[in-house]
Amino acid sequence: MTPPYPRSRACVLVPALDAERSIGAVVRGAREETPQVIVVDDGSTDATAARAAEAGAEVLRHPRNLGKGAALRTGLLRARELGYEVALTLDADGQHPPRELRKLLAATDDPHAIVLGVRDLVAANAPRANQLSNGFANGFLSMVTVMRLRDTQCGLRRYPVARTLALGVRDERFGFETEVILRARRAGLRIVQAPIEVLYPSERTTHFDARRDPWRIVGRVLRTLARDLV
Repeated sequence: MTPPYPRSRACVLVPALDAERSIGAVVRGAREETPQVIVVDDGSTDATAARAAEAGAEVLRHPRNLGKGAALRTGLLRARELGYEVALTLDADGQHPPRELRKLLAATDDPHAIVLGVRDLVAANAPRANQLSNGFANGFLSMVTVMRLRDTQCGLRRYPVARTLALGVRDERFGFETEVILRARRAGLRIVQAPIEVLYPSERTTHFDARRDPWRIVGRVLRTLARDLV
């Protein structure tokens, strides 16, 4: 059996926006899995930063909302400064039980691989709009990359810090996670897919628009293909 990637060389990165109700529990759970948790408060207007700091996270703040992609990039830059090889990303809304981070560490001992969490949205009773939008994005990106991708929108991921930053991803919003896959595939990075558990809390707050954002993601893929990869 392949040994898991060492926890001591990985940090957890949590992009957060107006998540004061859930961020404390997310940080506390993540700190049980890795020694370092970085929360990037992306222009929250509530007490997200304070709750994250109280729970033990290092908190970086954007003075205004820049988007999830911008928050991920800020966190990856900080992870590189701290010397971590790998960053595990976790959504701030409590959708992903922090113990699921172990599955990303166990998926491969290759420090250069990208590991994508794969949700079973049907079993999790995800909203129908989310299931449809995710299926649409999966099919589109699978066609473009010539690789069967089972979940292109899951926020639970494992990134090789230096190599991900070197990809030059441009999107600053939800398209970041799609563009990473596209560029990683073109750059020859190994992509591993790991089934994970997901929860849909009744009071979950999401900033993903299941009708609008998939089309924005398609636009980002087309722009990337036209401008950067031809």
